[in-house]
Formats: sequence, C-alpha cells, structure tokens
Amino acid sequence: MTDRGRQIMDGDFDYLIVGSGSSGSVLAARLAEAGKRVLVLEAGGSDRRFFVQMPLGYGKLFYDPRVNWAYRTEADPGLAGNSDYWPRGKVLGGSSSINAMVWIRGDASDYEDWQAATGSDHWGWETVRAAYRAIEDNADGADAWRGQGGPLHIRSGRVPAHPLVGPFLDACAAAGLPRNADFNGERQEGAGLYQLTIKGGRRNSAARAFLRPALKTGRVAITLKAHVTRILFEGNRAIGVEYARGGQRHQARAGEVILSGGAINTPQLLMLSGIGPGAALAAQGIEVRLDQPNVGRHLNDHQGINYTYRMTVPTMNDILRPWWGKALVGMQYLLTGKGPLSVSINHAGGFFRTDPALNRPNMQLYFQAFSTLMPREGERPILSPDPFPGLSIGLSNCRPTSRGEIALASPDPFAAPRITANAFSTESDVAEMLAAVKFIRQIAAQKPIADVIAEELRPGPGTEGDEALIADFRARSGTVFHPSCTARMGADPATSVVDSDLRVRGVQGLRVCDASAFPTLIGGNTNAPAILMGWLGAERILATAPGRG
Repeated sequence: MTDRGRQIMDGDFDYLIVGSGSSGSVLAARLAEAGKRVLVLEAGGSDRRFFVQMPLGYGKLFYDPRVNWAYRTEADPGLAGNSDYWPRGKVLGGSSSINAMVWIRGDASDYEDWQAATGSDHWGWETVRAAYRAIEDNADGADAWRGQGGPLHIRSGRVPAHPLVGPFLDACAAAGLPRNADFNGERQEGAGLYQLTIKGGRRNSAARAFLRPALKTGRVAITLKAHVTRILFEGNRAIGVEYARGGQRHQARAGEVILSGGAINTPQLLMLSGIGPGAALAAQGIEVRLDQPNVGRHLNDHQGINYTYRMTVPTMNDILRPWWGKALVGMQYLLTGKGPLSVSINHAGGFFRTDPALNRPNMQLYFQAFSTLMPREGERPILSPDPFPGLSIGLSNCRPTSRGEIALASPDPFAAPRITANAFSTESDVAEMLAAVKFIRQIAAQKPIADVIAEELRPGPGTEGDEALIADFRARSGTVFHPSCTARMGADPATSVVDSDLRVRGVQGLRVCDASAFPTLIGGNTNAPAILMGWLGAERILATAPGRG
C-alpha cells in the first residue's frame, strides 16, 4: 500500500500525521473530508493480514514484531519486580488492528473531567455524546445514546458469544450487579455483553473504517514502513519530519505536523526532537529546544488480573484446543464469517463499585469462556487454550491513581524508550484491587455459574487472606493495554503539554492528537476515546488552523 492514493507531491500537504492508529486514521479522514491534503506516515506495514482481519486472530499478533512494537517495561516493584509486556500496534490502523475490539466510551463523568481539565466544553460530555453518535453505525440501532449511519460499524451487543455468558450474567445479578443492556447508554454500571468493532465477521479497525475510505478522495497519501526519527523546525515552527525508510533517510513537509503515534511513541518523538525534560535530554546529548517537564510524565494505565476456573461443562477450550476443532471452526469462519473465530476474547463483562459510596464504577469485569494457564514464553495461546474446559473472570481498575513515565533510554530513534509503569504504587490502588478480586470470588460462588465450576485453578483456594491476595495480584497483574496521558491536554501549562486545541505549547505548527493527549484516563477500554480524539481533534484543528485562530 506504499504511497497508494498519492495524487499530491511532498510539500503540498496541509497536514502531516505521524501514525495511522485509532486517532491518526480518523484525523486523516476528517481533514480530507474538509478538503485538506494529508500525508500519513506509518512505521509499520499493511494490515492486509489474515490474523489482523480475523477477530480472534489477535492472539497470533500479540508477540509478532512484524505488526507490534513489543515493548517491555522496567522491572516494577508494584508487580513483584516483574517486567511487564506492552504490545502496541506497528501496522496500518495501529493498536486498533491488534486489540480486543471492545467498544466502551467511558462514563459520562470521565468527559466532565476532561472539560474541567481543559477548561473547554469542546471536550465535555454533551459534545462527546453527539460525536460518538455521529461516529457509530450501531447494529442495535440509534437512540438517545447510540448512533447509526456513521462510518464505524459496531457489532450488536445483544448476541451472546457463548452459552456460559447467560449463567455468568445471572451470577453477577445474584452478587448484586444487575444486567446492563448497554454500557454506552444512560449508565455504565452493571453486567452485560460487550459491543465490538467487528463488521461482517472481520475486525473493523480505524484503518478499515476511516483511512481506507479516505484514500478514495485523492487527498490522502500514506507511506508505510516510514519510521519518523525527528521533527524538523524552522525557527520555532515545525515544518515537517525526518523519517527512515528502506535504509534511507527522507524528509516530508507540511503546513502543520500532528503527532498521532500513541502514548509511548509520541512523547518519545517529542523528546528526540528536543521537547521534553531539559536536564534529561541534555544528559542524552540532545539539544534542548523546549524544556517541557510534562512530556512523558503522568503515564496512566489500567492494570488487570484473571481468576481462572476448571469447568464441568464444555468451554471454548474444547473446540479450539484439538486439531479437529481448529479445522472445524476454521472452515466455519472461512465459509460463513461466523463462529468462535469471528468474535473477541471478551464475551461479556461489566462495571462495578468496590465501595457503594463511590459516585461511579471504579472496576471493569471481563468474562472469557476459555482459559490459558500454560503459555510458553512469547506466546499468547488464544487459539490453543488449556487441554481441559476452563474459563476466566478478569477485572481491571478504571481510574488508578498510580503514575508512571516514558523516558528516553537512548538518543537512538530506533531504540525503545524506557517505560516505568509504577503500578500499584498508591495505597488506594492496592485497596480497591483487593476489594475487587474478592468480588470475583463472590460472583463465582453464585448460582448458576457455581453449579458448573469444578474448582478455582488460579490463584487457587489456598490463596486466602488480604496479604496473600495482594501478593497474588502483584505477581500476576499486568497492563490491559491502555497507556495514556503522557503528553496530556490541559488548561494549566504547569501540568500539561498541549492546550485544548491540541497545540504543543511553546512551539508553532505542532499538535498532538492521540491517547497521549488524554487529560485523564477513561474508565474503560481506550479505543473508543482514541477514535473520539481524532474525530473531535479534527474539529479543533480546522477551527484553529493558521489564519483562523
């Protein structure tokens, strides 16, 4: 797909977007729709891969360096000294091409937080709700909350992916968490089925839904396998970027440069270009253009853990483990686009409060009708689960108070940055996770799911008491792949990198539009708000283009 759609020459672009992920793809489409000429540079290659398109195939992409940056964090005391693995999409569509496809907007109060942080109603709940309704083509139809007819098709949230989903939801209700027909509706709290970004049995990534249609306008050009190494400046204005491709160095220029590389790559590129904590950059031998201590700071991410059970009834393990089962579901998928391979790993879930006094859910549930207790190093065996019927009930925290950091490990643009996750570094994060894992056991003890559970395998019934439970979740927890806030947007220059129009303060012609610009971490999966960032970001960029604001 290299340069496909190019009908304009370098230097003739209004905007240059670094990264084709959830935000970048949407941003390019929206700017092109407004008549702007856009160049997208993507470090990865094409998304035309079987396991990218097949929804359950993302287990095969989890460690694949051909589509994945495959980052590792620093050893984390909060995770019992473990170094966590952070997959991020290095492919057209970015992480929307390798994620679990769960469509969660977040709680309405999250966007009230955004409005407060930015001092702008452009990021408030009413603006956001209207934007989501315009984005969506929801299979369940439109209402005051959902949208229909937009560019992004959302699979029905009414179709169970497995027979055990019903017993799980009944057990949640028995534990005090009632059913919720739409987590993106009037309220988030409750248990129910997830809406998924799947269309016609295929992954509906941001590239498929937004970027590929935008190519047909003739106003978008894409260069794949283009690793951007630094931002180019004339005086105080960003005028383009330098990138490596095919062993050669190239330059591309545009009226404005927009970074959409995500919460890891965007701060790294800013720092490589001399924008970041001045003393740290100088120590790396990088000329400091702008001493901006917030670049790479405020890293926030959701931490998750699974409780795993051996079952007395069949689960997806029984069909996905044996060779004949693989052949059967593979044939079913190839012939009909349906079956186990056409859905996500997350069949159902929910949102709950660990303390009734809280004004919104602070924990998210995940129900998976299979188990993988015995993966080899470098393998996520979704398509080859355990050789017995098993299932997992997982959870993650919604708004952790722990903060990490992205820093340069080297001035080499091809070296991975240093990621310090700093998980469970506050007492409140530990306390709420302790309460949450106890609630998992509460659910598993309720009929009818309890009637088909043979035993708890992990952590196992021997793990009892607060100290043991805390030690267990420190040892087994890890990211659920939602890093955010590392070049955050805000009204206060002392605590943010970009203003409410996504402009990097202190320089001209440079913006950030991706999850790194989130003012705060959303309570839920981050693909939807990253797409929202591209959608609303385009509006702010167009409204404040040079000569207009």
